[in-house]
Amino acid sequence: MVSLLAAMISCKAPQETTSFVSAPFEDLDTICVNDWWNRGENPIIDVNVDRQDVICFGMYTVSNQILKLTAQLYPLRPEESHEVRLEVKDGGEWKEIQRQDVNPLGWSALFRVDDWDHTRDVDYRLRHGEAAEFVGRIRKDPDREEITLAAFSCNSNRDRGDREQYVRNVNFHNPDLLFFAGDQSYDHKEHTAAWLKFGMQFREIFRDRPCITIPDDHDIGQGNIWGESGKVASSPAGNDGGYFYHHEYVKMVERCQTAHLPDPYDPTKIQQGIGVYYTNLLVGGVDFAILEDRKFKSGPAGKIPQQGPRPDHIRNPDYDPTSVDVPGLVLLGQRQLDFLAEWGQSSEGELRAVLSQTGFCGGAHLHGKKENRLHADMDSNGWPQTGRNKALEAIRAASAVHIAGDQHLATVIRHGIEDFDDGPWAYVVPALVNNYYSRWWWPEDEEAGANANGRLPWTGQYRDGFDNRITMHAYANPESPSSGGGYGLIRFDKANKEVTFEAWPRDVDVSQADAQQFQGWPITVSIP
Repeated sequence: MVSLLAAMISCKAPQETTSFVSAPFEDLDTICVNDWWNRGENPIIDVNVDRQDVICFGMYTVSNQILKLTAQLYPLRPEESHEVRLEVKDGGEWKEIQRQDVNPLGWSALFRVDDWDHTRDVDYRLRHGEAAEFVGRIRKDPDREEITLAAFSCNSNRDRGDREQYVRNVNFHNPDLLFFAGDQSYDHKEHTAAWLKFGMQFREIFRDRPCITIPDDHDIGQGNIWGESGKVASSPAGNDGGYFYHHEYVKMVERCQTAHLPDPYDPTKIQQGIGVYYTNLLVGGVDFAILEDRKFKSGPAGKIPQQGPRPDHIRNPDYDPTSVDVPGLVLLGQRQLDFLAEWGQSSEGELRAVLSQTGFCGGAHLHGKKENRLHADMDSNGWPQTGRNKALEAIRAASAVHIAGDQHLATVIRHGIEDFDDGPWAYVVPALVNNYYSRWWWPEDEEAGANANGRLPWTGQYRDGFDNRITMHAYANPESPSSGGGYGLIRFDKANKEVTFEAWPRDVDVSQADAQQFQGWPITVSIP
């Protein structure tokens, strides 16, 4: 590293934290502040760990020669130091380069190191007290013709076990970058414990490679989220728009999950002082735009004619889709559209991808159980249609592919805007744990669409429940409501301007020569 001791050291004097902080909410997150010992045993994870284990994990990105690294700790005691140290190995010796205070609301600390040398691998360790440490490696920016991204979503709490199969497979694939698209936590009111559990499950894949994590609805305590620029929602359903739980809780979740991302494009806060994180990350010549596709999105309740038992569900296949695409509705919002427009024009990436929480269409027919057919779901970004088309136009202008999660059902779709197949390619990756709420692609007439590829029975051109044009190329219907877990691997071939979408089941050992992906995969697409 260049000039370690001169350019990187930014240390603060050690200090003790002896008073405890009370959370600004009474019914949320029993371990997020340091009176946690008064709140009983946590059923998700044992937080009363040995002091040598108090650093749970670290997570980082490097962008524009700036390292941002979050240290996530278990709850600290009032008499302990609330400070964590960052050390790097230089010339075979560990050298301290920075100290940061642990935030008493959520137990995380953020390190920012300018002038980072991204041309070499650097070992790091996080330290607390005399014995606690977490060791990893900051990878150099890869210089290869193929860059790989592993993508995940929906880490259901119906399975609180380890994730050894994922760790084994992902480390075998050895991707350059990781992307967790949301729902790392399904425990709504207990994000801190669930986030620590997530870290224990997956830290062996992100301790030594960059990792993008973005929160979705379950992470901030709601079954669905239409953020509507940060207003207060009237109920946990949130369908009138906004956030139901205390804004400091929402801010804590976003801080823990996104503080290590590159600086936001425009850091202006939304209502309630909630921050933003939309930004981009360039890795190995592939540029990744990171969106918040639900933070500004309008809630449907009270704004459109209700077409079913819920404001966000449409049961009537004969309704008029234009009736719900009313003026004034927002999807990404102008701020993110401006970001995408500038990013698409100024990006240095040889290939580009947009990462977000969910897909820009209705890519499923059956929800929760095979008997539950839903014509259109406003939780998807197929609605509002005008906002959907603006987003896809911006992604198309950037010659980018779209990668997301949330739907539990893995799909590869070519979007249509004015006509079929004139929009970007999109890959929604499978759920990590798919025993919570399965979905199926199952056209009611059970007929293939026009220009079907023959890989699966129901591929080809269709209209979704909002009358959006889509071409289905692959889908991974679960055999039962509790099956189908897996992850996505995306290969960016810069030399040939191609992107390959892979879908790997959880129970497959990818190191074996006969390892098979989900039926219908892989899909390779050319990028203009």
